[in-house]
Amino acid sequence: MVAGPLSLDAPPQFSSAIIRRAHRRDWMFHRVTQASALAVLAIFLGIMWSLLSGAWPAMAAFGFGFLWTESWNPVREVFGAAAPIYGTLVTSAIAMAIAVPVGIGIAIFLTELCPRQLRRPIGVAVELLAGIPSIIYGIWGLFILAPFLQQNVQPWAIDAFAGIPVLEDLFAGPPYGIGIFTAGLILAIMTLPFICAITRDVFETVPPVLKEAAYGLGATTWEVLWKVVLPYARGGVVGGIMLALGRTLGETMAVTFVIGNAHRISESLFAPGTTISAAIANEFTEALGDLYVSSLIELGLILFFVTFCVLAAAQYMLYRLEQRAGGARA
Repeated sequence: MVAGPLSLDAPPQFSSAIIRRAHRRDWMFHRVTQASALAVLAIFLGIMWSLLSGAWPAMAAFGFGFLWTESWNPVREVFGAAAPIYGTLVTSAIAMAIAVPVGIGIAIFLTELCPRQLRRPIGVAVELLAGIPSIIYGIWGLFILAPFLQQNVQPWAIDAFAGIPVLEDLFAGPPYGIGIFTAGLILAIMTLPFICAITRDVFETVPPVLKEAAYGLGATTWEVLWKVVLPYARGGVVGGIMLALGRTLGETMAVTFVIGNAHRISESLFAPGTTISAAIANEFTEALGDLYVSSLIELGLILFFVTFCVLAAAQYMLYRLEQRAGGARA
């Protein structure tokens, strides 16, 4: 006999048992989810404590001067983070300057302009780039991209910008092939799938009725994209860009292969340099002495702080965009 729904005339003890069981399950579910959230917070605090305690000897020895000192001399135990910080910020800026417009352009093409039979193959091809290990990007960049840039792109850029203020210094020779610019280009290729995939998914959430109404009013494709699609999806687009920027700041192996690993600041983007993650990966296993190890850990603390600031800025930007959108609708 199949049991039917609970009758209003059921015995009181039967109903109370079900209620107690449901309450117990709800309590357990609440505690498990609360413990998971507290575990994340505990891991975050544990990482912060480990970095701070490990970096304390270098912080006590060099103070805030560690941030703007360029010298990195393990023999004399003189360390400074200026060159890795500069390399991290410049390579990330180059990567974002290339990847953001290209990624958004690909997303626009796939959602608005691409023939339907080509959307899936192109979309899958772009997303497959995200699955390639970073070390493969590094090997490809070292043996394929760097020689190509050295022989074809960098000599042309050096000659083309010769005599032009500012640009002459940014693209000065000699053409090494490896360097800051090559690392930024590799990072742009690596982060392109993230920006493209997230932006495309966000664009697909735009209600078709909004675009159809704009087309009905006589808007062009560009006007629909600029005035309807992008304003509606700007929160997701910004989130995708910040996610890609976080990946860019912390990338290690691909950058280590092609950046040249030189602890110096050069005006030329073609010159070798280093980043925080590349410096740690290159030198941590060979670091001798407490101060040397502590300086590398402090580099990790700086990278952690920079990434945290980027994520906080992204959250604030999304908050401001939501406020502005809410005010516009009001």
